[in-house]
Amino acid sequence: MTTDLTQLARILRATAATAILPNWHGITAQHKTDGSVVTEADLAAQRYLTETLARDFPGIPLLGEEMTAAEQAQLLERANGALWVVDPLDGTSNYAAGFPAFSISLALIEGGQPTLGAILDPVRDECFVAARGQGAWLNNQPIQPSAPSSKLRENLAMVDLKRLPPALLHRVTRQTCFGSQRYLGSVALEWCWLAAGRFQLYLHGGQKLWDYAAGRLIADEAGAAAWHLIPETLALSTTLTLEPRLALAAANTELLAAWQTCLELH
Repeated sequence: MTTDLTQLARILRATAATAILPNWHGITAQHKTDGSVVTEADLAAQRYLTETLARDFPGIPLLGEEMTAAEQAQLLERANGALWVVDPLDGTSNYAAGFPAFSISLALIEGGQPTLGAILDPVRDECFVAARGQGAWLNNQPIQPSAPSSKLRENLAMVDLKRLPPALLHRVTRQTCFGSQRYLGSVALEWCWLAAGRFQLYLHGGQKLWDYAAGRLIADEAGAAAWHLIPETLALSTTLTLEPRLALAAANTELLAAWQTCLELH
């Protein structure tokens, strides 16, 4: 692991200890204008990360989930150099309900692509990190995906049904080509769990940049195979954008090809 990744892991653990864990089980959620949930912990964690990263990595702007859409667009448009992308609390609904599946996600974008990623699961004290071209780690130990079989029916699928386009939702619900289906409710953790071999097939209908910037890098560096698609057309998307993206991934390229065929994504 690089020195920067070790420092990012420390920052995420300090953020959780300061802004997230002290109020867990005793916080009230509110709904934003887009219908998503926010708590004071989201806002406190973003403030803490903004201040800490500005101190430790001066000169790098930060794009956070809890900014306005106009602020986010301006930051992404002007990001000629480096840019932090932060989801201060991914899985806010889980957090507010007491369901132990939420995370802090932090990515460094350079040259239009993530180069560093760090995601902390505060409940389990699991910190997943990756550096482009150097691999991925969980609590300082290298990780990689794993699959029990090349047959889809013998593999576990993580599927978010809520955001899938109707035609794809219909194909998923009528298919029996994959094994059991789960849904965690924290996109960042889902990418990490794929990277660590805790499931093998992944489908999510609407991920935002702060949801996947760090997680996709961690999965890629661990050795998973993944695509992001434009939900309306199911065309491949390769550029970073604030628009939601559909994620299709698997533990390896062989399973991804079979997963694609199963879902009739041509």
